[in-house]
Order: sequence, then C-alpha cells, then structure tokens
Amino acid sequence: MHRLLDTILHRLVKVGDLTFIDGSGQPHRYGDRSGAPIVVRATKRAVERRLILDPQLALGEAYMRGDLVMEEGRIYDFLGLILSNAQRHPPPRWTTTADAARYMIRRLKQFNPSRRARRNVAHHYDIDGAIYDLFLDRDRQYSCAYFEEGVTDLDEAQLAKKRHLAAKMALEPGQRVLDIGSGWGGLGLYLAKAAGCKVTGVTLSAEQLKVSNERAAREGLARSVSFEFKDYRKVEGKFDRIVSVGMLEHVGINHYGTYFRKVRDLLTDDGVALIHTIGRSEPPTVTNAFIAKYIFPGGYIPALSEVASAIERSGLVISDLEILRIHYAETLRAWRQRFLANWDKARAILGEEFCRMWEFYLAGSEAAFRYQGLVVFQLQLSKRNDSLPFTRDYIFDAERRLMSADTAGGARAARA
Repeated sequence: MHRLLDTILHRLVKVGDLTFIDGSGQPHRYGDRSGAPIVVRATKRAVERRLILDPQLALGEAYMRGDLVMEEGRIYDFLGLILSNAQRHPPPRWTTTADAARYMIRRLKQFNPSRRARRNVAHHYDIDGAIYDLFLDRDRQYSCAYFEEGVTDLDEAQLAKKRHLAAKMALEPGQRVLDIGSGWGGLGLYLAKAAGCKVTGVTLSAEQLKVSNERAAREGLARSVSFEFKDYRKVEGKFDRIVSVGMLEHVGINHYGTYFRKVRDLLTDDGVALIHTIGRSEPPTVTNAFIAKYIFPGGYIPALSEVASAIERSGLVISDLEILRIHYAETLRAWRQRFLANWDKARAILGEEFCRMWEFYLAGSEAAFRYQGLVVFQLQLSKRNDSLPFTRDYIFDAERRLMSADTAGGARAARA
C-alpha cells in the first residue's frame, strides 16, 4: 500500500472499523474496531496514487468506474465513517492542495451566462425523466423536504415543505407569483390551488417545462399557472411574490449581484421574495470536485456571508432567515434508499456506471449534510421593513390553515 495513503488513513480514522484492501490484495485495518465493519477494495494501485493527489475527485471517480469496490457496507457507510472522523481528526493540510488550486479559479468555473446556464441545467435535468420517478416523491420535489415532528414519510415531508414556504410568503388570492427555477411545476401548482394566486414559473430545462405544462393542463390550472423556458435575467414585469427553491445553487458567485438586483426589480414596492437554497456554515470555499464535474457543472453552495453581502448591495431587506438543519440529510437518505431499491430499473435506463455515479452523489451529499455543516437557508426578502406583520405569528397561523386544507383535500381524494 502506498505509504502516504496509509499515513492519511491512520491519522484520520480513529473511530470505527475500516479495512482497506490495496491494489495488490493486501488488507490494512484502521479505527478502534467499533461499529459495523466496512471493507473497501482498490482494484489497481493507480487508485491509491489518485486518492493521495486529489481525494475529493478521485474517490468518486474510482467508485463510479468500479475501481473502488465495497466488499462490506455501502459507499455511504464508508463516506460517513471518513467524514465523521474528519470532524475530530482533520486530514493533513497537504491533502487539500488540489482544492486550494480550484479556489483560485472558482469564478471562472462559475461563470454562467445564459447559454452556459442552459447547458449546465440540461446536463442534470434533461436526462431520462424516468430516473427521477425512481427516487423522488410523487410531486417530483427535488429539494430539501421539511420533516415536521414525528414525520418520516417523504411525500408528507415534501408537502410540509410547500406549506412552510407558502406560509412565509403571506399569500393572498389574486397575487402574482414568480417561481424562479420552477422544476416540474409542483410548487407553482400548489400555490395556485392553496392560495388562489396567479403563478408564472420559469425554467431552463426543456424536460421540466414539458412536464410542468402538461400537469397544469391536466389539473385544469392552465389559466392560473403558466411555465416558460426563460432565464431569470430575461423575466419582465412586476410580481407581488417571488419564490426560488434550489435555484441559487446554479447561479454562481459571479452573478449574485445580478440575481438579487433582478429580484428587487421584479418585486412590487410591498412585495416579498423567499429564497430557499443550500448553504454552508463555514467560510467560502469551492464546489466539491466530483459534483462539479459530473453532477452540477457551474454550481456552487454559498456561505451566508457571500449571500448576505450581495443582498445588502441590492437594496433588499432580509426580513426573515431560517436555517434548516438535518432536514436535507433525511431527504437525501430517503432518496438514496429509494434509488437503491430501484437500482435494476435505473441500470436498465442509463447503465451501471450511471447508477454508481448517482449513488455516490446521493451518499456524498447526505454525508456532507450530516457531518460537514451543509444546511439550507430560507431567506425572506422585501424592499420595505413594513411589508409583513411585525411578528412571525402569521407564519404559524397560515401553516395551520394550509395543513387543515391539505388534510381535507387528501381525505376528499381518498374518498374519490
């Protein structure tokens, strides 16, 4: 086994039971033997060298290509063991050399003009849509769910997320709502039905646009909800409310000023915006190398300092901020378990290598939310300090009303 890799693992893994079988077939054991045994095997010596030079990228690539094999446990177990130990015993600083180099060019990697933004979105969202049905909820909510006390069901938690967002927006019937990054249309349709709003959704995914408009027509909401293939920078008009869920991660730090100024310009004087985004509870850094290359090109998870400074410069007011912890880890756990249960179906659609890539993406993301300080920011923004009630009671009151309506609607649907 390469001496440097052995040194890293000995220094890093203090708790747990890890066996690493090197490229020549020799086993090496690390940890205090506690917990379930995890056995990882490298199929060639070159894997060891790549793990030393660029672990963030090499680990995912090796697993995706079958050069790193899980003999006992799954890749999430291995990642969880590594990252949970790294909280207490960080690896040597020299192992982050590649990331330091990436930080120097991160603005270039996150330069996302309209054409490049469309290409980045298509890379992830315009794959065969059947894949998403294998692991998402029935409404295809592809963002952090909201697990209320005692809730474990993914569909119920995603419905609670939509309620939570709607309640914070203080919606009234007839208001004009813009959904930036509208996905497969679930949130926009919910807002129209639950609050009687007129919703416009914009997306850069042709596949999502098609599904969204089909859903609106099928549910008889084509007059109150419309979806358009449009970059947020090209949207015109005025809106009483703006919501954006899971889209800021695709904007790129170069464009935060443009993004928040556009939100300000699109809002009416007493309008309210709600931005739901993954964030990090640490200083600015770089996008995970594997995620940037294979999953979300051009994407970035911001630190609060990066977002807050751009909002301040835009002239908007942060009227409310909530940090959701662990909720996304639980969401990703549900997605990962569903994907694993449908592995054979996914392999029939896009192949074995895609399945390993996707499992690594879901597993790595879940482990990052559990052990690396990733969270979700829900930022409520306005132009004026008096656009909303003085206390947060209106949020809880609206959420209870929406829950009653959702429960009644579900009961009617069940009887039908």
